[in-house]
Amino acid sequence: MLLLALDTSGAQVCAALHDGRRVIAERCSADPRHHAELLAPAIVAILDEAGASRSDLSGIAVGVGPGPFTGLRVGLVTAEVLGHALGIPVYGVGSLDALAEAVAASAGAVAGGPASGGPAGAEFIVTGDARRRDVHWARYRAVPRPGGAAAAAQRLDGPHVQAPDGPGGLGLPVFGRGALVHAEAFPTRVEVPPDGPGPDVTAGQVATLAAGALTGDRPDGAVGLLPVEPLYLRRPDAVEPSGRKRVRPAPAG
Repeated sequence: MLLLALDTSGAQVCAALHDGRRVIAERCSADPRHHAELLAPAIVAILDEAGASRSDLSGIAVGVGPGPFTGLRVGLVTAEVLGHALGIPVYGVGSLDALAEAVAASAGAVAGGPASGGPAGAEFIVTGDARRRDVHWARYRAVPRPGGAAAAAQRLDGPHVQAPDGPGGLGLPVFGRGALVHAEAFPTRVEVPPDGPGPDVTAGQVATLAAGALTGDRPDGAVGLLPVEPLYLRRPDAVEPSGRKRVRPAPAG
């Protein structure tokens, strides 16, 4: 397996390669205004780093959001075009799901919680910045893997787009960019240790979740693959006019 993963759902433009066991190359750039310009060079860079070519790829995983329209569209279109050109499958991964999986699997991410030896079933929230004073969010539970391996994430609610005081009032540990941007609304925001997941989803996390789903390494109920369709969660700003405007005839001269 050589899986290419892309995510452009948030502030970062990310591409990664996964060989079925681990992430072998990853490139992320923090510039949400230039997704299209940065994604293609990132793909070339990680293929060069791994000594691979596009013909070596067996599949493509792409973060389907939720996220803003413009950035999310860049990743999805790139994945679909590459998949079609190379004749390989494209898989969708929830971007919040991928970050939640990293939280659940990260030792020490939550003191006494999902991945630090705490009880199975610990719940937490993952957030993204939805802009317009809103957050994207979903609620998860850590679920154990057979053999004592790192926990996986089960989605219990969401994803939603909402004012931050909604999920912020649930009293659960909170992760992600949305909780940083709206820190005053999230008193239970968790300060992740340096070796834990950052506030933004990465393509490596998308790749890890997808690779686990494709190899069957998932406990029952854990997050998995999704349709390759964007999760915008908001209606577009531009709408078609509801009807034609009547034009009054010119007055008779």
